[in-house]
Amino acid sequence: MFKIANHYVSKVVVLLLFLEFFILIGAFYAGADLTFFDRGTLILPEPARLLASSLVFAGIIVFSMSALGMYQLDFEVDKRMPVLLWLLPSFFMGFCLIMLACFLAPTLYIDRSTLPLVFAFSAGGIVLARATFLRTSQSPLLESRILVMGTGQLAAKCGELAQSGSGYRKYKVVGYLPMASEEVCVPANRVIELAPGQTLLQLAQNLRVSEIVVSVQNRRGGVLPIRELLEFKLHGLKVTDTSDFFERETCQIRVESVQPSWLVFNRGFDQGMLRRLMKRGFDLTVSAVIMVLTLPLMLVTALCVAAEDGGPVFYQQERVGKNGVTFKVLKFRSMGIAAEQAGKPQWAQANDPRITRVGNVIRKLRIDELPQLLNVFKGEMSFVGPRPERPYFVEQLNQEVPYYNARHSIKPGITGWAQVRYGYGASVEDAVQKLQYDLYYVKNNSLFLDFLILIDTLKVVMFRGGR
Repeated sequence: MFKIANHYVSKVVVLLLFLEFFILIGAFYAGADLTFFDRGTLILPEPARLLASSLVFAGIIVFSMSALGMYQLDFEVDKRMPVLLWLLPSFFMGFCLIMLACFLAPTLYIDRSTLPLVFAFSAGGIVLARATFLRTSQSPLLESRILVMGTGQLAAKCGELAQSGSGYRKYKVVGYLPMASEEVCVPANRVIELAPGQTLLQLAQNLRVSEIVVSVQNRRGGVLPIRELLEFKLHGLKVTDTSDFFERETCQIRVESVQPSWLVFNRGFDQGMLRRLMKRGFDLTVSAVIMVLTLPLMLVTALCVAAEDGGPVFYQQERVGKNGVTFKVLKFRSMGIAAEQAGKPQWAQANDPRITRVGNVIRKLRIDELPQLLNVFKGEMSFVGPRPERPYFVEQLNQEVPYYNARHSIKPGITGWAQVRYGYGASVEDAVQKLQYDLYYVKNNSLFLDFLILIDTLKVVMFRGGR
C-alpha cells in the first residue's frame, strides 16, 4: 500500500490498472490494423489521431470498470459473477461514453465497425491479466509476515483483520508477543515468548518478519520496548501502530484503537485555505454540471411526487453542518406526509414502511438528494463529505460515540466515504461504523479521494441501491 494525495491505494491495484490500460491501447491498435487489412488497405489514420483515439478508448473503459468496482480490493473475492460477465456492463457503459465522445469530438478515429473486434481483444487481455494476477497473489513469496505486539482484544482484532486478507493482499500472522499486565485474548498457541538473551530483532529475523504491528491498548509506564523497536526499524523493517494498520487496511479510523494523542500529532486533518478553495471550486463545478444534466429528471420527479398523494414536493429538515451550525437540508419528499406523526425523530431504515412508492424509487436511485445541490450552491454543504445528521441524533451520538463531533469540522456532503462503503445507519452501532469512515475522510480528504467517491457513488446508484 502507498498513499496518493493522503489516500491509501494498493500497489497491486494500481499496477493492474496501468497494465489493463496498456492492454486496451494494444487491443485498439490490433483491432484497427486487422480492420484495415480486411478492407484491403494498410493506410491507417495519422499516428497522432490514432494515438489520441486509443487513449480516449482506454481511458473511458478504465473509468467504466472503475465505476463498477472492478479495481476495488475485494473484487476478486466476490464470487457472485465471473470477471467476463462483469465486463459486459462495463463495456456497455464504455460504448455509450465512447459514442458521446465521438459526438463531442468528431476528429477522433473510432470506427463502429472496428469496436466489436477491439472489445473482443480487450476482454481476452483483461481476463488473462486478472487470472494471472489472482494466481500470482496466491504465491507464498508475496505473503507479508507480521508479528503483533500485544495479546489483548485490540491485538486479537488486528490479527483477525490481517488473517482475513483482502483481494490481492495476503498476510501471515506469525504470532503475538505478550506485554506486561495485558490479558490474553488470542489463541494461546500463537503467543511467542522471547528466549533468554534474545532481542526483538533476532526473534523477528528468525521468524522472517517484515512488519511489527504494535497493538498494546495501555501504553503507560514505559510498557513498550522503544529501543528495540527503533533497532527493528533501523534495520529496514516496518513498525506500525495499530491505528495506522487499521487505517491502511480498512480505510477507516477505528475509534477503539485511537489514542487522543494520535489524533493530535498524526499527519492529516488538513483544513487549510488552499484545500478549502480547491474543494469549493470542485463543489461548484460538479454541482453545476449535475444540475444541468439532471434538470429534466428533477422536473419529472417533482410531478410524480406531487401526483402520488397530493403532498408537497420538497421536504426540508434541520441538519447539523460544519462547526455544529444547523441548516435546512432540501430533498424531494420520499416519505408519507405523516412520517413522524408522533413527533419523535426516527432512524431511516432499509425497507422503511414510511416510504412512498415513488419515494422508494427515488431513494434507491438517490434522486431524492438532488435538490441538495442548492444547499451546495449556498455554501451550507459540499458535494462530498460526511452526511449531515439531525440535531436530535447528534446530541445522542455525541454522548455515546467517541470523537463523533470531529465529523463536523468540515462541511457535510450529498455523498460521502461512509455512504459508498457502508449501508443504512439505523442504530448507534451503525453510526460508529459510519463515523470510522467519516473520520478517515476528514483526515485524508483531497480532490483525488472526492473523485473516487464520485465513481463509487455511480456504482451505488447503478447496482447497489440507495444508501
